[in-house]
Amino acid sequence: MQELVYILTDPVGLHARPAGDFVKAVQQLACKVTVEKDGRTADAKRLLAVMGLGAKGGDAITMHFEGEGEEEACRMMQEYLSQHL
Repeated sequence: MQELVYILTDPVGLHARPAGDFVKAVQQLACKVTVEKDGRTADAKRLLAVMGLGAKGGDAITMHFEGEGEEEACRMMQEYLSQHL
């Protein structure tokens, strides 16, 4: 299992449009991906679950990658997050 901790830099965080783009990026990955904020965990491939975390700018999120291609998926999401959120 790979783990990625990221501090959201976008002031509004994972609201509708960025959350939708985030979920689309995660859905491209073969492995299981979960995202956690303040002890609450969500399936990163489900839009409403991700939005339900209420992640705002400055919040830390932790992503967990399990399964096929988890190392590459972790690297790809690190790049995605740094460019978009």
